[in-house]
Amino acid sequence: MQQALAQLAGVHPGFPGWSLQDVDEDAVLARRYGLDIPVLLLDGVKVCQHHLDVPALLRLLQPR
Repeated sequence: MQQALAQLAGVHPGFPGWSLQDVDEDAVLARRYGLDIPVLLLDGVKVCQHHLDVPALLRLLQPR
């Protein structure tokens, strides 16, 4: 997912910055997501897991 996000950021001007967090280093996240990683959160809300859902992410990034 990290590589897919980097590629997406490269082709979409204005793509927001993102950071990588190791779920195993955070007890709350480890309990919440367990083996369902990688997971992509946007403002604390799960966008997708296991693979990048590009249409869902782009839809959520549209200005309202």
